[in-house]
Amino acid sequence: MSDLDPRDELVTHLPALRAFALSLTRNRATADDMMQDTVLKAWSNMDKFQRGTNMRAWLFTILRNNFYSSRRKLNREVADIDNVFAETLSVKPDHDGRMQMADFKHALNQLPDEQREALVLVGASGFAYEEAAEMCGVATGTIKSRVNRARAKLTELLHLDDDEALELTDSATMAVVGNPGLPA
Repeated sequence: MSDLDPRDELVTHLPALRAFALSLTRNRATADDMMQDTVLKAWSNMDKFQRGTNMRAWLFTILRNNFYSSRRKLNREVADIDNVFAETLSVKPDHDGRMQMADFKHALNQLPDEQREALVLVGASGFAYEEAAEMCGVATGTIKSRVNRARAKLTELLHLDDDEALELTDSATMAVVGNPGLPA
């Protein structure tokens, strides 16, 4: 308990805080990092410190909680010392997806209205053929035919081979395209 301003009192506990951090981490660099994180958290949350209570205990509690949180985090991380795992990771550039989506939209707009409508209802909206047929006022076989022709035309417009997949991340778009060789 002290009459010091809490921010001034914090500084007086730094040597003890560092010793505690060293005892937990057994590594000077890690202890310094842990202590810095603790001081930063304490400083930014100084309004939560209750004057007249034990500042040292409060700081030690923050440090201890930081230490155990970082230990739990380390237990969930995978060690990749030689970057073997990291070197196998890759990410497609964002612009590829945007360009393919633009191509897809252009191709979709080239379909006749009836085919586009059937494809969107069955593929993107997830309606059953029977439901789509009822909505459009046609037979179920007509909807199946329109969807199949629309998928075949999209495959042609997008210059896709039978074994080539359209790489879009949007599941609704993938459902619309489907596989023109298989009944949906």
